[in-house]
Amino acid sequence: MEKSKRNSFSGSIGFVLAAAGSAVGLGNIWRFPYLAAKDGGGMFLFVYIILALTFGFTLLITEVSIGRKTKQSPLTAYGVLNKKWKFLGVIACTVPAIILPYYCAIGGWVTKYLWVYISGNGSSAASDGYFTDFISSGAQPVTAMIIFLAAVAFIVFRGVNKGIEALSKILMPLLLLLVVGISVFSLTISHTDESGVTRTGLEGLSVYVIPNFEGMTVHGFLNVLIDAMGQLFFSLSVAMGIMITYGSYVSDGANLKKSINQIEIFDTAVAFLAGVMIIPAVFTFAGSEGMAASGPGLMFVTLPKVFSKMGVIGNIMGGLFFAMVLFAALTSAVSIMEAVVSSFIDKFKLSRNKATVIVTLIALAVGLAVCFGYNVLYFELPLPNGATAQILDVMDYVSNNLLMPLVAIGTCILIGWVIKPQTVIDEVEKTGVKMGRKRLYIVMIKFIAPVLLAVLFIKSLGVF
Repeated sequence: MEKSKRNSFSGSIGFVLAAAGSAVGLGNIWRFPYLAAKDGGGMFLFVYIILALTFGFTLLITEVSIGRKTKQSPLTAYGVLNKKWKFLGVIACTVPAIILPYYCAIGGWVTKYLWVYISGNGSSAASDGYFTDFISSGAQPVTAMIIFLAAVAFIVFRGVNKGIEALSKILMPLLLLLVVGISVFSLTISHTDESGVTRTGLEGLSVYVIPNFEGMTVHGFLNVLIDAMGQLFFSLSVAMGIMITYGSYVSDGANLKKSINQIEIFDTAVAFLAGVMIIPAVFTFAGSEGMAASGPGLMFVTLPKVFSKMGVIGNIMGGLFFAMVLFAALTSAVSIMEAVVSSFIDKFKLSRNKATVIVTLIALAVGLAVCFGYNVLYFELPLPNGATAQILDVMDYVSNNLLMPLVAIGTCILIGWVIKPQTVIDEVEKTGVKMGRKRLYIVMIKFIAPVLLAVLFIKSLGVF
């Protein structure tokens, strides 16, 4: 009965665009370029692509298959597979529940910056202390967060077809067009600094794509491996219940093998192009030193300074860039909220409207705490990985560094050793299409992925 009532994507294109929209988020844009610059350019790219085709493929096809097989969201899907593993569903649902409020707070920041550039005041965003003054002010970040959260809730409120799928079919082509356009522009620029040194976008591209083996050690390579693997969580939206949720909306007749391949290609291409957009531009106007920033520092501090040095066109490029970032943030935030809303619908038999209202109110309450974490609720907490954290950073650390690896490890053990890899293989092949990389999948899910994930988890605890 549940199966017949459940919403579903109208076709494979809708699923691929929605899943790719989820995968292409802030992690791709502000983390991928920084890691590539830090980890030897082409060396990082090479390791990342290999991992995407092996490790990433394994986690992605597993979660989508779990969703389609059970027709359930993460909170209940694991219990359907094995009653003793219900606890893993709780953890898997907790991840997006933690991420949603602070992701909406950051989405609010993006909304604010887009407005600044659209209104022609991009130069003010480049001034020293602008970002800090904004996030530590009272009303502005709260207002921006509420606007962003309301947009996300409205889309989820409309459901799978009229909301998520319709949004993805509009925004993803626009996002891709903007990414390609900004990337091409970044390669054409040049700049002569005060000391008379001229740098070009093409020189920045070579820094990005040509492997740098200088000083590379075994320990250094392991760090590149860990960084690339950690980035895959952000890039593919795995271990946070999203792909299980979206998989549950895929029809039994859809070709999962083909869809997964398309998601991999789309996401890896956008992640690569995020680097082409950012690294050449930052290198041209700020040199190698400018590429040391990541996260909010890169997007909200370094890049506005880069845009300001472009002259009149900088305001246009800033507007286009933050429009692209807003599209990416919106599609990802929708998928995060949908994972929680769908879980509430399946577990508590709520209507979509009621579940969306409840999740939105919870996200609003916690999102307010995140916003106030930079003023009235400000504190500094040292984390095991060496970072100093506020409320947003603590939530990010708990969800991404602790819970997501645990969900992924648990999923590998459940599929690899308890109910066996054939469960996923049968789900992929039930339409008559042979699953590619089958032997690789079995070895990865049983042995290699759990070991890599355990190493990633131990590293996040600051052990090494």
